[in-house]
Amino acid sequence: MTARKFVIFALLLVSIGLRSEGYAQSQSGSVAFVRATVLDPSSEGTIDNATVVVRHGEIVSVEIGGKAPDDAHIMDLDGRFLVPGLIDAHVHISNLSDARRALLSGVTTARSMGGSFFTDLGLRELFAHGAFTGPELLAAGYHVRPRPAEGLFLDEPGLADLLETDIRGPTMLRRVARAMLDRNVDFIKVNATERAGLPETDPRKPFFTEIELAALVDEAGSYGVPVAAHAHGDVGGRAAVMAGVKSIEHGTYLREETLRLMLEQHTYLVPTIAVVSDLTLPGGDYDNPVLQVRGKHMLTRIRETAALAHSLGVPIVAATDTGYGPESVLRMSHELIELVDIGLSELDAIRAATTVAAELLGVAGRIGRINPGFEADLLVLERSPLNDIGSYQDVLVVMSDGQVVVDRLEFRASEIMKEERVP
Repeated sequence: MTARKFVIFALLLVSIGLRSEGYAQSQSGSVAFVRATVLDPSSEGTIDNATVVVRHGEIVSVEIGGKAPDDAHIMDLDGRFLVPGLIDAHVHISNLSDARRALLSGVTTARSMGGSFFTDLGLRELFAHGAFTGPELLAAGYHVRPRPAEGLFLDEPGLADLLETDIRGPTMLRRVARAMLDRNVDFIKVNATERAGLPETDPRKPFFTEIELAALVDEAGSYGVPVAAHAHGDVGGRAAVMAGVKSIEHGTYLREETLRLMLEQHTYLVPTIAVVSDLTLPGGDYDNPVLQVRGKHMLTRIRETAALAHSLGVPIVAATDTGYGPESVLRMSHELIELVDIGLSELDAIRAATTVAAELLGVAGRIGRINPGFEADLLVLERSPLNDIGSYQDVLVVMSDGQVVVDRLEFRASEIMKEERVP
């Protein structure tokens, strides 16, 4: 390799955040967390003085007082808490830097709910091929809405006849769905109501009828792909539930009758409470006086709706609805705090970001638990999140797919932070 090619290759590694140390660990041996307090969300309580061995990206053993393999890199937790990596079930990550920010906060799996030019599919494939260190991304491509983003028609010129018209009726919706399905998306996201994050839109306003949404669900279902519905208002939300969507995103103004229907159909609610809080504040993902006024009303309602949904038994999933951009002030820890504040136990809030989220995403057999055979997506916390859910704001170790990408136990995180400053 020439000197010039070597420099380019090294810069590429830095820019995508692939640590040589983590890579070496995953290739040359195993990692053993010793003297760990293990919190597996699928069970009650914790396992004290545990040894958790990771090899080639997989958890191979969890034993009380177990012996670490001779070739293992030892990480002595001295009683600190080992928990599964967080699953952010609603993000808008569009580049490697933003994905990196999500990872550093403890998000090891995320579901992209819309972006331009199918960038989320590109990120998904880069991760799958080992080109960069997490988070693993499940991709939805473009939003399905009456007027899709212009980029959809640039990517899919076969839909050119739909460019200057509203997408209406089952036939048109099926065509748009097939364009996404042909790209091998993991989910389809449909906007059942207008957005809350634009000052000129009304989040209560429904977009599609139940018949239209049912056609979309049917088309996606023929490929084995679930549908997630953005819905703030009750009319659009109820139509989406009746049509058979897998999840309702937000659900601000859902009425009790709709929530009970969701319980009957096992429809998940992804309330994204913290992002509504962001609407009310200057800076962050939103910074608009109209949205600040709107957000103050919406925040009360979304908290009430999510609390009622939980009390009825509707499965709740945690998510941020952020892109983890340089202006973002939201993290999954903030959503977990919101969930506890509305009445979830700390364990239920953790499950909303691990085991229940994994069920929604269809990955419950490999992600979200600390159990042999599961992927090694792990975090270390100083304090028990069962006593203080805010502990997730201060992540000491992040392991993604068996690679240690943050280690503040011995403060090797300086290497990571140096990489983040590279322009």
